[in-house]
Amino acid sequence: MSNPPIWYNGRLLDVAEAPVTPMAPALHYGLGVFEGIRAYGTASGPAIFRLDAHMARMAKGAEALGQAFDPEACARGCREVLAASGLQDAYIRPLAFFAQGTLGLDVDLHTTHTLVAAIPWQNHLGEAAVLAGVRAHCSPMRRNTALAIPPLKLCGGYVNAILAKREAARAGFQEAIFQDDRGFVVEATGENVFMVQGRRLVAVAHPDALPGITRATLVELTGAEERPVQLAELLEADEVFLTGTSAEVAPLSALDGRTWKPGPVTTELAAYYQELVHGRVAERIGWLTPAQAAPCPACPA
Repeated sequence: MSNPPIWYNGRLLDVAEAPVTPMAPALHYGLGVFEGIRAYGTASGPAIFRLDAHMARMAKGAEALGQAFDPEACARGCREVLAASGLQDAYIRPLAFFAQGTLGLDVDLHTTHTLVAAIPWQNHLGEAAVLAGVRAHCSPMRRNTALAIPPLKLCGGYVNAILAKREAARAGFQEAIFQDDRGFVVEATGENVFMVQGRRLVAVAHPDALPGITRATLVELTGAEERPVQLAELLEADEVFLTGTSAEVAPLSALDGRTWKPGPVTTELAAYYQELVHGRVAERIGWLTPAQAAPCPACPA
């Protein structure tokens, strides 16, 4: 299927039919919340990884914006649009946004629309990054502070990440690592950061970083220590890797002048993660939600 349908306000329709006005407040102010979710082919068919966790985080973002959002309906939309797409491996993008309302900054009377799309996807850092590693540098920019914008997947908040990513690309790097004014590592533009010291695994913790679901998955699986990490300590680590729904588990091969080769801990975790998301880890099969066909409107109840 070349153009999979989208799920829009409770029904599947062609993307060209979506009634979005150019005057939608979401277009002008970034007034929306989204999630990036992955589906993977399993022995039982396509399944969505940690759908409930994504819906819970999206609900927090919607609450912050004062949006009307039904996580159960949106989860159903994710399952239906995945089934309708015909894809085994897919990137699922649910979005709740203010589709109607004035251009003023008071949003309580705005109308929330919700859509879900499923598209083919590859690691946004490039498949080679999993093998050779990601080249990054320390961004001269600062991450949005949680005191200004909560670290959730709010559409407007990603302007910060996009600007840092553009600056990194102009400098010849694939990614940028944010640090704060005290030298503590925050996160990358679209991933959380881990480091390995010997066999000890540390998940970088910072109040301005997104509470990543892939990060939380690895912390639960490995018992990784969660704590603040200064940039100087990160540069002394034996291994550094990035985690995210799109990036999965991607080793860092360079950070400014420091270089690494993909190490054994990162390689082992990356391989185990693939087993996990493809439904080959029996004790964690509950983290996978199967696709669900949309109900047939012409069929009897």
